[in-house]
Amino acid sequence: MKSVVTTVIAAADAAGRFPSTSDLESVQGSVQRSSARLEAAEKLGNNIDVVARDAYDACIKKYPYLNNAGEAHSTDTFKAKCARDIKHYMRLIQYCLVVGGTGPLDEWGIAGGREVYRALGLPTAPYVEALSFARNRGCAPRDMSPQALTEYNALLDYAINSLS
Repeated sequence: MKSVVTTVIAAADAAGRFPSTSDLESVQGSVQRSSARLEAAEKLGNNIDVVARDAYDACIKKYPYLNNAGEAHSTDTFKAKCARDIKHYMRLIQYCLVVGGTGPLDEWGIAGGREVYRALGLPTAPYVEALSFARNRGCAPRDMSPQALTEYNALLDYAINSLS
């Protein structure tokens, strides 16, 4: 699993050197932001069902044609799988907030994600819309502190860009 610490150490090892001062400053910055990340993870965890459901509703509202017969969202089974996938991405983002890196998203959500969706004939745009809605729905200080929201939004942006 990649975290800031493991990424810095792996990069230094690959270059055949000890971690540099800038490497260590990167780790220190991550540690300093850890309380904001943990706050965001806790707030997301407390509201994940609502956030995922609202994101799901937003993507279906934007792409109502998906409900048409033969489309990716035309049966109850497909609808349940779409909602499950959105919640899965939100859980991965929560996990990333805890570990302080993008490893969980990279390994379990993005690696091959677009290819799997393409092979199954599923569009990625609804997932991008759902994650974008989740990003835009967050509000400081209503939902979490500004720094926690920044950490949360950065991971949502990362997932959105990876699926786009």
